[in-house]
Amino acid sequence: MLLCVGLGNPGQQYLMTRHNIGFMVIDAVARSYNFPSFSKKFKSEYSEHKINNMPVGLLKPQTFMNLSGQAVQQIMAFYKLKPEQLIVIHDDLDLIPGQVKVKFGGGAGGHNGLKSIDQCIGNAYWRLRLGIGHPGERHLVTPYVLSAFPSADHDWLINLLNKISQEFGSLLSEKPDEWIKRLAT
Repeated sequence: MLLCVGLGNPGQQYLMTRHNIGFMVIDAVARSYNFPSFSKKFKSEYSEHKINNMPVGLLKPQTFMNLSGQAVQQIMAFYKLKPEQLIVIHDDLDLIPGQVKVKFGGGAGGHNGLKSIDQCIGNAYWRLRLGIGHPGERHLVTPYVLSAFPSADHDWLINLLNKISQEFGSLLSEKPDEWIKRLAT
């Protein structure tokens, strides 16, 4: 089984914010691969289905970003998953808007959702990093990530969500570097 966790914050007020791009990807993947409706379990919204005959769980923690690790730890313990069976999908301030990178392990880079997961299960898991750009100054980061994407960003955001969701099955069967090349074309 592969567990895909999109990071974000619960509630309507956060629905279209930069910090919720992980939730947006999870929803797009669920639509593209006809996942059943999400149910509430593991302090999250959760759905499970097969992609390319592989069982895949989609998780959207409802603990708020800073406590995401609690939900991840619960589901991983329940299914007896190893960290390398986890892909965390999250916003990344250090990447330009729309840029996508995949990496295994590493530091949290100041991302509180990743810090929480690292504290609960360690850092030996896959990360799908989605660029949202940086506001320029450190004191502007919190209001920036918690604000909605401006309408000028909607075109690249919709294209990115569509492309990731359409190519998501390939991520499960290809090397990450190859998948990124396919995504970039």
